[in-house]
Amino acid sequence: MQGASIAIDDLACRRGDRLLFRGVSLRLEDGEALQVTGSNGIGKSSLLRIVAGLAPAYAGRVATSGSIGLVDERPALDPGQTLGAALAFWRRIDASPDDGNRPGGAQAEHLTRLGLAGLLDVPVRYLSTGQKKRAALVRLLGQKAAIWLLDEPLNGLDTHAAALTETLAAEHCAAGGIAVIASHQPFALPGMRGLALAEYAA
Repeated sequence: MQGASIAIDDLACRRGDRLLFRGVSLRLEDGEALQVTGSNGIGKSSLLRIVAGLAPAYAGRVATSGSIGLVDERPALDPGQTLGAALAFWRRIDASPDDGNRPGGAQAEHLTRLGLAGLLDVPVRYLSTGQKKRAALVRLLGQKAAIWLLDEPLNGLDTHAAALTETLAAEHCAAGGIAVIASHQPFALPGMRGLALAEYAA
């Protein structure tokens, strides 16, 4: 994951007729983490979607180096499929040339670690909010993305799952990845910088 980076210059975000924030500039290099904080509606999710390339900036520029994985409040898992089938869909898309589509392997380890190994036959629509969030993390780990964008990652998680999510983010950064966490909740990650979006409110 060496060489991952995010460069944001004088970024502004507009939603409808409302300018949410402006003048945001920052740099993140491999191994670094940032927590974006602020009240509901201030633009935390919008900032992540702009960095991910899923929404346009009103002004300014974002440049990234390295693949990007986003986990937000809408886990991209087909509710009509079982958890196993929904994750298998993404595994076929995300598989790298060195691991192909062989069964088990790293995904099985991730499922066990995140407490989902016994739920593969359960339809996604029947999973709890926390289970869906953990399933989204399994998919994120399978992406092997250099840049993690986590939008309210602790919502719906119990104490153990929240601590595990923090550990996974720390491991990702220790391996040279970048983590950007948008959350109003405390997130324990050594050396993490902070961005208070209220300071850039328009």
